[in-house]
Amino acid sequence: MFPGIVTVSEKPDEKDPTKTVKVLDVAPADKARVDVEMAAHGGTIVEIRKTDGKWQVATDGAKNRRITATTPMQLTGPAAGHARLQTAADATGRTVFGTINNCAGGVTPWGTYVMAEENIHGYFMGALPEGHPEAANYKRLGIPEGTYAWGQFHDRFDLTKEPNEANRFGWVVEVDVDDPSSMPKKRTALGRFKHEGAESIVAKDGRVVFYLGDDERFDYVYKFVTAGKFDPDNRAANMDLLDEGTLHVAKFAESGDMEWLPLVFGEGPLTAQNGFSSQADVLIETRRAADLLGATKMDRPEDIQPNGTNGRVYVMLTNNTKRKDDEIDAANPRAKNAFGHIIEIAEADGDFTATKGRWEVLLKCGDPAVAEVGATFSTETTKNGWFGMPDNCAVDTEGRLWVSTDGNSPKGTGRTDGLWAVDTEGAARGTSKLFFRVPVGAEMCGPLLLPDLQTAFVAVQHPGDGGEDWEGFGRLSYYEDLSTRWPDFKPDMPVRPSVVVITRQGGGKIAAA
Repeated sequence: MFPGIVTVSEKPDEKDPTKTVKVLDVAPADKARVDVEMAAHGGTIVEIRKTDGKWQVATDGAKNRRITATTPMQLTGPAAGHARLQTAADATGRTVFGTINNCAGGVTPWGTYVMAEENIHGYFMGALPEGHPEAANYKRLGIPEGTYAWGQFHDRFDLTKEPNEANRFGWVVEVDVDDPSSMPKKRTALGRFKHEGAESIVAKDGRVVFYLGDDERFDYVYKFVTAGKFDPDNRAANMDLLDEGTLHVAKFAESGDMEWLPLVFGEGPLTAQNGFSSQADVLIETRRAADLLGATKMDRPEDIQPNGTNGRVYVMLTNNTKRKDDEIDAANPRAKNAFGHIIEIAEADGDFTATKGRWEVLLKCGDPAVAEVGATFSTETTKNGWFGMPDNCAVDTEGRLWVSTDGNSPKGTGRTDGLWAVDTEGAARGTSKLFFRVPVGAEMCGPLLLPDLQTAFVAVQHPGDGGEDWEGFGRLSYYEDLSTRWPDFKPDMPVRPSVVVITRQGGGKIAAA
């Protein structure tokens, strides 16, 4: 926060009118501030190197690159060029500026980075003309929310002036990290929704499968299967694999069976009678297409990780406190699900391209000591081993599942967010152990373990938020009065989100028994 933009005032406490609480007052936006915000959105590619036994940022790295909300990008795949993606600034519907609100993405087998556009709804303001054909489409995505004031200074974020711009966001963006001069590509074949994660695996027949979550209450689990096959000896031959393939959405049956339903124009209800004129329409309105197919409405699907060791797939479901008693089902078994759960999928015959499989709940999260929570960690899990709100995940080379969380708080769960290791096989299945905990107010994300298991990378997001929830601070946390100054702990340095490298003292595998 910048001096002069945010001020602090006091107002009566709603719970106790005899007391006052501090609130933040944000000054009206101006173009200079909006342009800074737009430059701050997107993603950064940073080279790091291990020098003299220490991982360090390579400031001279040839691949270092900043991608923002104004970086030119190419729209590719079935929806590229469609009239619904055309704007006054881009009559072709094939070029768009920027990417916003990127959440967990992934790395492809051919070494590109895929960024997942998630909560795009907050960037748009204004209103569509009465009876506009995009009205239902935008409502399904919560557009416009108007959190940001970008549309006051950039017409493309004002629906009144540019009604198609929102259709150009909500995609998976592929970036060739080896070529910092390359134009990122929004791969429309993977669908448009609030993407969380784009983790992939090479299937038995050489096709590549991407698992995708739509991070919203009552939304869906997806996977995309490429039409072409991965060539490990020819990187260039893989660079457009994401433009052709089949997107599927998951339907979980009470029996434990599941089906991946193809989102293909002309099949089932995805026809002109229901407002679809092409595959482009199906992909632009992926959510509505999945609604019509009768996919299972989930409790906020976030990261989804295939496990090449045991052939399973792990789905992180963060929570859904809006699910009512009459809305529970086998795959979402708790009403007012505050703590989330993890589903394990076994694809038929161990084939990640399969359209059928089996599923079961690996864990219902929360404190197992509180009976009404209904958590299902193994009895070997200690009081520090359980967690709530699974968000991102990773599978190491030995098949162990690592889960990072988002939403724990001293008041809500008695702990901060962190990273836990979960056994998925044998007698230890369902046993979770705490590995790393973030500072108060932060969210843990992006766990990555190197193949030799001697190094783990984790990302610590927004430390210092929620100072009111921490008894050791107990008040609003803001720039001039922060609940923590992690990681520098210096009075002249602000709190900073950071990437942390974890190694074992003396070397060797981390988290070894």
